[in-house]
Amino acid sequence: MLKFLAKGLLRDRTRSFVPILIIASGVMLTVLFYSWINGYAMMLIEDNARFETGHEKIVTRAYNEMIDQKPYDLSLMNVNEKIEVLKSEYPQMHWQPRIYFGGLLDLPDDKGETLSQGEVIGFGLDLFSNSYERDLLNLREALSNGNLPSRQGEILISQEVAEKLRIHINDKVTIIGSTMYGSMAMHNFTVSGMVRFGIQVMDRGAVIADINDVRSFLDMEDSAGEILGFLPKYDEDATFDISAIFNEAYSNEDDEFSEIMLPLRTQGQMEFLLTALDERMGIFIFIFIFVMSLVLWNSGLMNGIRRYGEVGVRLAIGESKGHIYRSLILESFLIGIAATIIGTAIGLAFSYFLQYYGIDVSSMLKDSKVIMSATMKAQVTPASYFVGFFPGVIASVIGAIFSGIGIYKRNTAQLFKELET
Repeated sequence: MLKFLAKGLLRDRTRSFVPILIIASGVMLTVLFYSWINGYAMMLIEDNARFETGHEKIVTRAYNEMIDQKPYDLSLMNVNEKIEVLKSEYPQMHWQPRIYFGGLLDLPDDKGETLSQGEVIGFGLDLFSNSYERDLLNLREALSNGNLPSRQGEILISQEVAEKLRIHINDKVTIIGSTMYGSMAMHNFTVSGMVRFGIQVMDRGAVIADINDVRSFLDMEDSAGEILGFLPKYDEDATFDISAIFNEAYSNEDDEFSEIMLPLRTQGQMEFLLTALDERMGIFIFIFIFVMSLVLWNSGLMNGIRRYGEVGVRLAIGESKGHIYRSLILESFLIGIAATIIGTAIGLAFSYFLQYYGIDVSSMLKDSKVIMSATMKAQVTPASYFVGFFPGVIASVIGAIFSGIGIYKRNTAQLFKELET
């Protein structure tokens, strides 16, 4: 039966060309938008994990209450010892201390008078004991001028800050802030290089220094605001499992300075953004199925009018209405399969192109506070290969189910009269 119907569709292409064209277009758009939205979600996860959240984040419970303010006066103590414990208990993860701080960057002249000043966001991270942080933040690729810090006292600043404050390589600058205990702090640094991450939040005012310099500057010996944990590959279920085990062992609601571990999804706006993306993907696929079903229903009705005589002949020679109805649905299934394969292939081709080249959306992110790359790329996953099946085949079959109902409205008593004419 399938072979018979397939031959019929190949020999009479007017029965299949328009439906295949419609379905393939819809499937192509479904695959492309699914891969693009999936790429957007992966960019959110990867960029936020690298710069802000980690796959896991450990802070004190008091720090967590005001986490948006980065209150390093509520920081973790004895950090080196804690990291050793974490490495032994969770060897599958990599743990890095971080200190985030705000300050005023001052560029003095030869006499020590201020030439220019600007607010900056400081990142204290481990630049020298290993290369993990340098590789994680892609500092070498982000370097737009100068060199990476090679000794204590050297810092990186964003290219935008350097241009705004007219700072050059090897200039001496002063960062003014406050210590962990609330007193004023000032520390002199040498600018070794400028960076451009392509992330608006970072490029507007980032300063990157070695964590030991920042500890000395902020009077935070063996302390850190946060400890970030990274899996070899992000696994949301694993992050929730690990945090549940850790919090049960170490977190005490009655002790505001006890540690609490936060999975990436629960931090900041990530829960809202990722949930919204998941919901919108489901809505997007449903809309495509609904719209294509309506289009194919109408196409089926038009096709039914064209094939009115054919259906009449088949009924006249004794074929049952149910059999004709089922054969039309089976035809639509074959058309859906063929169109899905074609549409998926084209959609994947565009998706792979966007995965490697992406689209620059920096003009849309000028005032954004979300950490996200300015180049949006698609992400082709195993699901991209079959996500088009749902709008492609299901919409085709639904359209045939509704349009084929007209078969049961044929009056067999009129068949020979119709044939005579």
